[in-house]
Amino acid sequence: LDARGFTPLGARPPEIETHLVNAVLTNGARYYVDHAHPEMSTPECLDARTVTLYDRAGELVVIESMDAAKELLGGGQELIAYKNNSDGKGNSYGTHENYLMDRATPFSHIVANATVHFVTRQIFIGAGKVGCEIPGTGVDVVPYQLTQRADFFEEEVGLETTLKRPIINTRDEPHADAQKYRRLHVIVGDANMSEFATWLKVGSTMIVLAMIEDGEFAPELAFRTPVQALRNVSYDLTLAKPLRLADGTTATAIEIQAEIIGAADKYLERYGTEGAGGPDALAVLAAWRETVETLERDPMELSDRIDWVAKKKVLDAYRSRDGIEWGDARLRALDLQYHDMRPDRSVFNKLKMHTIVDHDSAVAGADNPPEDTRAYFRGECLRRFPDAIVAANWDSMVFDTGEPPLRRVPMMEPTRGSAAHVADLLHGCETVKELLDQLQS
Repeated sequence: LDARGFTPLGARPPEIETHLVNAVLTNGARYYVDHAHPEMSTPECLDARTVTLYDRAGELVVIESMDAAKELLGGGQELIAYKNNSDGKGNSYGTHENYLMDRATPFSHIVANATVHFVTRQIFIGAGKVGCEIPGTGVDVVPYQLTQRADFFEEEVGLETTLKRPIINTRDEPHADAQKYRRLHVIVGDANMSEFATWLKVGSTMIVLAMIEDGEFAPELAFRTPVQALRNVSYDLTLAKPLRLADGTTATAIEIQAEIIGAADKYLERYGTEGAGGPDALAVLAAWRETVETLERDPMELSDRIDWVAKKKVLDAYRSRDGIEWGDARLRALDLQYHDMRPDRSVFNKLKMHTIVDHDSAVAGADNPPEDTRAYFRGECLRRFPDAIVAANWDSMVFDTGEPPLRRVPMMEPTRGSAAHVADLLHGCETVKELLDQLQS
């Protein structure tokens, strides 16, 4: 389970995490209870734009769930979901990204090269937060910061996700052919309300990881103390403070990102976009460059795209209007309200933010899987044969045809089971037994 080649005692998640409530949806996503809150996992996607679409579709499913809970509870009671990463009382819950990488890529190369991107990408992926949740650090020291997660990281590399959180997580469960793929489980990121921020977060990281796979991550940059650098970036609203590098020199987060972008430009020109997110990678690169250049000029110009900027603009307006300081509880309440999933109560929903996907596509995505990954087979089987499915996981499905034994279909290759592979087969089978017999033949 550990990318470093061993499985620490107690590494498996507790039973409550994986078995309490667990549903696989017709769009190929997984919707379940993780400890004390709902968690939505998107279906497998091939590019950042599709990830963004299914992230938005997941929001619609959560909104529908809140409406259903309100009707079930009655009496004016309701369950409210917030898409954020911190309760403001020292507790954090993650927004995890998962990338399949070539197993041949040495894990040490990932650690050496990806860390610098994860630390500095905070300048455009941060969701913003009032105050700091490190004990003893008040609003007089950190009145507002770029991210919600930086306070909670303590190590550079490690397996944990809920304590002693690492910048590079080593949990390696590819849910695919482990001889071919490794899974990079990224926990150092925020839950973005902004579609643009989600798209840029995933898209830029896909390009960086493609560069690492091909040994073309040109910037030879490493931080002397990565965890401290992570926090320093989050606490620096000027984006201009120098960060100490391992070789004794310094550079700002913007300078480091600019260097990575320059290397990415050369990489895509040489290798093309196939391994970096497809044609969408070119749009990502252009937006990535424009965003970093604008952040250097004036971050507030991105108040329609970047969450931490949009939220700060709202908070600054309230502070100016009411003459209140950062420590005022009303600002923390407004911070939380930014992430409210109720459309009529969300501060975010009242802003005119740049979008990546249209509403109709997101609505369709709440019910239908992407057509270019194995999520298509999973989702369509759940739609067509729901009563015959005993279990549905990322890498397999188990069917009951009404005749013993149960039949398992392995799905170890994420790009197989797409519409191109199985749509005609699914359309031509009226029963699950017919489908399985056809697959076996």
